[in-house]
Amino acid sequence: MLLLPPRLQRDARTLYKVLRTIDDLVDEQHTYAAQQVQAVAEWAEGRPADTPESQTLERLCERHPISRAAVHGFCEGMQLDLEGTEIETDADFERYCLLAGGTVGVMLCGLLGTRHPDAEQKMERLGVAMQWTNILRDIDEDLANGRVYIPRSVIERFGFPYPGQREQLLRDQIPQADACYVEGMTAIALLEHGQRAIGISGTLYREILRQIEREGYGRKPGRVSIPIGRKQHLIATYKTPVSARGRLSTHVSRIDKGT
Repeated sequence: MLLLPPRLQRDARTLYKVLRTIDDLVDEQHTYAAQQVQAVAEWAEGRPADTPESQTLERLCERHPISRAAVHGFCEGMQLDLEGTEIETDADFERYCLLAGGTVGVMLCGLLGTRHPDAEQKMERLGVAMQWTNILRDIDEDLANGRVYIPRSVIERFGFPYPGQREQLLRDQIPQADACYVEGMTAIALLEHGQRAIGISGTLYREILRQIEREGYGRKPGRVSIPIGRKQHLIATYKTPVSARGRLSTHVSRIDKGT
């Protein structure tokens, strides 16, 4: 957040607060969670804003071209969590990652701005990669909360992901998440603002996969944590990519120096 221009910092924090509030209501199974999710979904469909969250989103959309379709998709993902819908297939899993994470990438694309037609789709893939990483990192935490996000089809192939019994499952899943990062990180040079912020975020999130590998692919229970020294090194050595497109390349580079 601190790497963004001040006016975008404020709006990025506001967007985060709205999405975090909805997500927490769902995760904690509040009695009014379904009502709040539905209200935001209806706003995304074009109905008047009548809750604090939808009113905040309305004001954000007056300043930025944030995709209402992405907001609606995010609500669909939250609804799947509320219903406890089982994830059966690889396709179901990727769709869930798109709804819960890819949509956030699309919203950020609208907030940060772009002049490139491919940026939104690539930011969506980055969001999918980060959500995929969340799920692989949080297997034990999710299980303690009664949720299994690993698709049934994957569990049938590799067994239930108990600690010490999920190496093959993770060896299968990590390269797929990595492939999403490869595509998603190409969005960075296409953004008008926040290239360094998004680039560092993606780099640190992808490092979670490397930490899972270093710690033996889930040999011990609990979530992995990247050592602070490693985080500091990745931040210090990160270099913002530059688009190959002439005018856009110059524009992006100039903005990056300013942020």
